[in-house]
Amino acid sequence: MLKYERPRVAVLGSINLDLAIQCAHLPMPGETVIAESLREVSGGKGANQAVAAARLGADVAMIGRVGGDDAAVSLLKNLQAEGIDTEHVSRPDSDAEESDISSGIAVVMVEQSGENSIVVVPGANGIVSVEDIDRAAATIQQNDVLLVQLEIPVETVMYACRMARQAGVRVILDPAPAPRNVPAHFFDVDLICPNQSEAASLLGQSVNSITEAKAASDGLIRKGARNAIITMGKQGAVLHDGTDITVVPPCAVEAVDSTAAGDAFAGALAVYWSESASLEEATRFACAAGALAASKPGAQPGMPGRSEVEQFMS
Repeated sequence: MLKYERPRVAVLGSINLDLAIQCAHLPMPGETVIAESLREVSGGKGANQAVAAARLGADVAMIGRVGGDDAAVSLLKNLQAEGIDTEHVSRPDSDAEESDISSGIAVVMVEQSGENSIVVVPGANGIVSVEDIDRAAATIQQNDVLLVQLEIPVETVMYACRMARQAGVRVILDPAPAPRNVPAHFFDVDLICPNQSEAASLLGQSVNSITEAKAASDGLIRKGARNAIITMGKQGAVLHDGTDITVVPPCAVEAVDSTAAGDAFAGALAVYWSESASLEEATRFACAAGALAASKPGAQPGMPGRSEVEQFMS
């Protein structure tokens, strides 16, 4: 049940400036590829998911950090333009010790098929701390959902998850990028939603087919997650609600840029699951949002609005 008229989603995560490079194909090791274009756009998995949730109808609060550089100004303005509360996005004072730390930067290379390769320089995202979480405690505790990813320190994420659970706030973990080693309580969340490669990394097993994804979803539940969704790209998604396993079919689109499809999926899940008791319905809605995001260039520019997703599903 919603606490408020509209879903309230707190997003803890990264805020980046994306250098989006379009090229004919992704370079192989040692290969030089001449790019077709370069654009600077706002990104970061946390900020992407915040924008996705805001466009889909939620009241969103962003928790994170930007640097002491000029990029921080545009990154904050972009979030605010989407109606996102940035009270708990910290920026260092000019005389602070960390004032020379840059905002996060991601170099995103996208080939003609829509596939991408990403290199991230964490910058200020790497110093998001438990003290930042303590300062944002009231915001976390007053929301319907805490949505988190792993482009900030894992220990900070786990601290925030524990705070949310103690307050009865639903926790959704998008475990990207998948860490090599995780604490014992890592899976103690209401929902974990990795893609197939992240699920494979977390479990140490192959996740290439729907059959393997079903087994992996069961593995995530056994590790402590109350619900698990594994996104399988063109194969759809596999949902495990702790009892039953459901295969949600994919939504057919012509992929242009898959960079933020997973972020659109996670943001949509947070919104629609808050509104509906059915996680299966929320998964179908999220699959549609992710597909639409993949059909457009850019991370945040490609995030669909609520009416667009609903029309696409109908």
